[in-house]
Amino acid sequence: MSSDPWGRVDETGTVYVRTADGEQVVGSWQAGSPEEALAYFERKYEGLVVEIGLLEKRVKTTDLSAKDAQAAIDHLREQVEAHHAVGDLEALRTRLGELVKTVESRREERRAQRAKQSDEARQAKEDLVVEAEQLAQSDQWRAAGERLRSLVDTWKGLPRLDRKSDDELWHRFSHARSAFSKRRKAHFAQLDAQREDARKAKEKLVAEAEALSDSTDWGPTAARYRELMTEWKAAGRAQREHEDDLWNRFRGAQDVFFAARGSAFAERDAEQTENLKLKEELAAEAEKLLPVTDLKAARSAFRSINERWEAIGHVPRDARPKVEGRMSTVDRAIQEAEEAEWRRTNPEARARAAGLTGQLQAAVDKLTTQIEQARAQGNTSKAEKLERELEGRQALLDQALKGLQEFGG
Repeated sequence: MSSDPWGRVDETGTVYVRTADGEQVVGSWQAGSPEEALAYFERKYEGLVVEIGLLEKRVKTTDLSAKDAQAAIDHLREQVEAHHAVGDLEALRTRLGELVKTVESRREERRAQRAKQSDEARQAKEDLVVEAEQLAQSDQWRAAGERLRSLVDTWKGLPRLDRKSDDELWHRFSHARSAFSKRRKAHFAQLDAQREDARKAKEKLVAEAEALSDSTDWGPTAARYRELMTEWKAAGRAQREHEDDLWNRFRGAQDVFFAARGSAFAERDAEQTENLKLKEELAAEAEKLLPVTDLKAARSAFRSINERWEAIGHVPRDARPKVEGRMSTVDRAIQEAEEAEWRRTNPEARARAAGLTGQLQAAVDKLTTQIEQARAQGNTSKAEKLERELEGRQALLDQALKGLQEFGG
């Protein structure tokens, strides 16, 4: 009989392994010596040790799934429990038990990780849904549309949730995108309609602008062009493919008109500048009539000058007040001379002036006599009162005498 600390072979060739529960039959060995029998089953044990070691390493260092790891453990445990090896089988059971704990721990870690990832994915998708629903109300069509497309890409990169939750969130997300697309489509349909209305309105404005381009009714036509420009701005923009062409036609028609008006105004300005020169010469000729010494000759000369003045035509507006003012000054001087001559030669006016002078002279003489009498009587207060009255009558008499002199007497 042969034995070692973990097993023995009896005389019949039966091999035993020692366990905590007593000896267990490993197998029968008839092909050689008992030592060879123990050595064979010891190699079986070493094989189990190697396999368990490899499994421990795989569990600790690779992403071996818990299911596959448990299946491998169960397979090795069956071999250990079959007692077909000689060695410390209890130690192998202990290692397998620890390995089970490790696998379970890894399973819990992965379950927790998956739960965390699921929660993060849920939160991420809920955030995407909330943002999509906010963007669905936006009028920033380009930016919001691009952002929604970006959200779709982000959604596709997130893990799936449980089917019910994932479907509910996707329904909200998809509904928000559809709502935005519907609003954007309605907006651009309305915009297209507005631009079509603008195109029709601007076609009419262009037609009128082109019809006015050869008008020579400068003032009213220029005013109408300003009104057309106001209407153009109020009409809004037409479609891009029409807007530039319509504007070029509209602006071109205005350019034709204003170029013609500018040319006409240039000719008019040249003519009015020449007219101003002529009128300045006439104004200088008229000013030589002052002061008026010969009323009849001055009147005749001014009439001749004025007839030539009227025949000349318009001068530049900004120069008109000054040159016309010079002529008006000469005209007023001649009129004043005529009025003075009329007063001087009017017999009725002369008689009235002479009569008033006589009345005032008599009143002055009377007051002078009354003052002398009052002083002779010693009535000083009466004399002073009469003297104040005399001062007023004397002032009136002086004015009347001056007026009478104007009549030459």
